[in-house]
Amino acid sequence: MAVFLKIEDYMLPCLNKKMFGVDCMGCGIQRAFALLFQGEFIAAFKMYPAIYTLIIFALFIFFNSFMKIRHANKIIVSLVIINVILIAGNFILKLTTNQL
Repeated sequence: MAVFLKIEDYMLPCLNKKMFGVDCMGCGIQRAFALLFQGEFIAAFKMYPAIYTLIIFALFIFFNSFMKIRHANKIIVSLVIINVILIAGNFILKLTTNQL
């Protein structure tokens, strides 16, 4: 009998949600990554809309550490602003739709 392990078996629980019953700003990012690995790109975006901009941000930081990119500080600040807006917007949307 073969045992199949899923990514979902190793996900960390959200302590904020367990303790207070409210999603945090990071709720959904693990499941979004799991969906990406399964090839469910639209479902990953619906789960956590900032997933793709966070990946772009991480890749930019990684490549910038090896090759110095011109105007990297401006690009980093822009990516941070975009990510903060997406994460905060998604959080507010979750709060308002769960309250209704």
